[in-house]
Amino acid sequence: MTDSAISEFPVERFIARRRRDASDNRTAGATSRPQTAVAPSRPRPRTKADFAQYRTRPWANVIPFTFSTAIVAVVWIGWLNRDDSGLTPESGVGYWLGIAGSGLMLLLLLYPLRKRMRSLRVVGTVAFWFRAHMILGVFGSVLILWHANFRLGSINSNVALAAMLFVSTSGIFGRYLYSKIHLGLYGRKAVVQEILADADALKGIIGGNLPVADSVVAQLNAFARLGTAAPKGILAGLVFVPVISLRGAAVRMRLIADARQVMAVEGKRLGRSRRVRRQQLACVADHVTLHIAAVKKAAAFAFYERLFRLWHVFHVPLFFLLVIAAIIHVFAAHFF
Repeated sequence: MTDSAISEFPVERFIARRRRDASDNRTAGATSRPQTAVAPSRPRPRTKADFAQYRTRPWANVIPFTFSTAIVAVVWIGWLNRDDSGLTPESGVGYWLGIAGSGLMLLLLLYPLRKRMRSLRVVGTVAFWFRAHMILGVFGSVLILWHANFRLGSINSNVALAAMLFVSTSGIFGRYLYSKIHLGLYGRKAVVQEILADADALKGIIGGNLPVADSVVAQLNAFARLGTAAPKGILAGLVFVPVISLRGAAVRMRLIADARQVMAVEGKRLGRSRRVRRQQLACVADHVTLHIAAVKKAAAFAFYERLFRLWHVFHVPLFFLLVIAAIIHVFAAHFF
């Protein structure tokens, strides 16, 4: 984890440089109007869209929640009716459920193949097969549970069933870790320096929107220093991640309370209406929330990246163990 990105771009220097550049441009314009001057390129102003990955969208969880609820309901119904369903793994609908579930689990191999083989670009993007990998894994697991009628059988079938459950659980955990080190579930992998640069840009916006910014910037700097001091060990990270989340919530509440008090005093002095003061406070609160989220993401990035690597080492051989166990089970079921 790099702890210099925050300190390299202090808000005071950012604001001073912006004012100095503006005065230099005015002086240059006054002294060299007869000449055709080429305006220097300026960086594009940062907007809220640049920080969208740090924003919490409750509506974005509606589809995953609905999908998860439907899967849990299907599994629960199958469990409750396991004695009355009449399904058997050897024949009928139960048999074909096993075939379909095995086929879906076999299709999971297309995702790692698509990532490593450019010749498979015609079958879809990597993002598409990543979505398909998760969905097929869930559907395949549910079909095999119905195929087994939620019961244990022979040794080889029990081994295959246990391997499938382990792989499915591991996949859900991996999906969570993946979202923590990428910009969105299907976005590119995040970079710590970019996250910290976003946090510093937000800090500059917050400082520029408040009449008294020194204390606010000091608190943001203190929280950023805490965020960049993340421990390297996994066990220490397990403690650090919830601690930084709690500290972030406390800093956010304190900063918004301070901003509300400052804006109330300044608003009355300048004769601003309540509606204007509420709008200004909402803008500052939004940027404070985004800044806290960016620092928290940067602080936890190394921890989640380390966990993701360990998960990958565990998940890949477990999946191939599932494939081998499934082949043995199918062979034993048809020839013995």
